[in-house]
Amino acid sequence: MLDLLFWIAIFVVSLAVLVKAASYFTKYSEKLGSALGIPQFIIGVTIISIGTSLPELATSLIAVFKGSTEIVAGNAVGSNIANILLVVGLTAVLTRKMVVKRSLINLDAPLLLAVTFLAGFVLWDKQVTFVESLFLIASYLVYILYSVYSRSKGEESSSKKGKVSFKMVAMIALGGLGVYLGAKYSIDSVLNISEILKINSSVIALSAIALGTSLPEVLVSISAARKGNYEMALGNVFGSNIFNIAMVIGIPGLISTLDVSGETFLIAIPFMVAATILYVVSGISQKIYGWEGALYLVIYFLFIGKLFGLV
Repeated sequence: MLDLLFWIAIFVVSLAVLVKAASYFTKYSEKLGSALGIPQFIIGVTIISIGTSLPELATSLIAVFKGSTEIVAGNAVGSNIANILLVVGLTAVLTRKMVVKRSLINLDAPLLLAVTFLAGFVLWDKQVTFVESLFLIASYLVYILYSVYSRSKGEESSSKKGKVSFKMVAMIALGGLGVYLGAKYSIDSVLNISEILKINSSVIALSAIALGTSLPEVLVSISAARKGNYEMALGNVFGSNIFNIAMVIGIPGLISTLDVSGETFLIAIPFMVAATILYVVSGISQKIYGWEGALYLVIYFLFIGKLFGLV
């Protein structure tokens, strides 16, 4: 019992360090980009969207190096489910109504749907190979190039450059170190907890790790929505989910062939596909109401119940 409590405490602390370090890494990377005169829209589709998904990528890479490849798909798929059902659901409930801009639906929604179905095909045989990982990474490059092309019309590089300070570089380095240490001990604790409880580590990846690593998206989306910036609140989820599927699975898949657990295949993937379709359909009306958000939350709790055999 003491061993279990110890590793749960390590998991909570390491996850908190991971999320906070990723936040600092993203914040100062964004400042560095601005100081170098990089246009804001490029910073948005690269640094910010990647930064909020850095915890997922870090934990997945550490999992591969430790030989627990089944955690990777579980982490990415579970995070996408949490991002849509929990992040969007909670944000919609708190704001009562979110207005979606047409540009978001025309650009990001079809790409998210396409990448989600691509992931479904890749994961269908319960493994991810090197070649399949290349396809996933290529899909993300298409998303980035299309986003930059579509949003760069009329945009110019900022002629107003700032000063690159030692603090920026130091905080990026410290943030990176914190991400590594947080990810390492998060995976260590997950493997020990799963061994003590005799449950599959992918179940913890689908629930606890996915929920914890989705905290940056929760904070960014709720904060943006409260300021009335619904495009940022929802666009953050679109960009993060595409990154999770394409890169959080794709990059580790270049290192080693990834296994897909039964829980991920039978429970999580159907929920992810259904949640993505629901999200896109909700966005067609350009409004997501509080009652829709409440429905999202109900479906998320159903997913957790199914995962642990409670329903």
